[in-house]
Amino acid sequence: MVPPAAGRQTALVRPRPGAARPFEAGACVTLFIVRHGKAGDREKWDRDDELRPLSKGGVKQADALADWLERESVAHILTSPAVRCRQTVEPLAQRTRVALEASDAIREGARLDETLALIDKVCDEHTVLCTHGDVIGNLLWHLESVGVRLECHLLQKASTWVLDVESGGVIAARYVPPLS
Repeated sequence: MVPPAAGRQTALVRPRPGAARPFEAGACVTLFIVRHGKAGDREKWDRDDELRPLSKGGVKQADALADWLERESVAHILTSPAVRCRQTVEPLAQRTRVALEASDAIREGARLDETLALIDKVCDEHTVLCTHGDVIGNLLWHLESVGVRLECHLLQKASTWVLDVESGGVIAARYVPPLS
């Protein structure tokens, strides 16, 4: 844990040793942790769950998410390999021309240490990570366990947890409900 700055609680996001930071000391980077949009019914889907696509409502949520995040100067868009996650951030990738990067570290059932290691790699630039409720829940548990105050514990489909990172530490976490 990073010592609190000016009374703020922070959680260490371990930067790579010797990693160059493309921003000035004290500048804030934002991580947008997105839960995938609404998808078809898991119980009615008879194929591999990773292939389950967004529903019509989920497609609308993905477009609304892109409307918001395309103004955020995102440098990376990472996604779980699941089709519904990829489809949630495809409109954003198309609008911003930022390539999608699939990562097993944020797939459903991913271990917390894998997720944290991935975040460590990208915490020096504004990044969107699209993942699943269990992964976000584990991340929120970790942040809270090291002293980051959370305003709630909501994990609605197509919602976003916005993490402000400064000098390698999470200084704020706020919840943005689905925009559609």
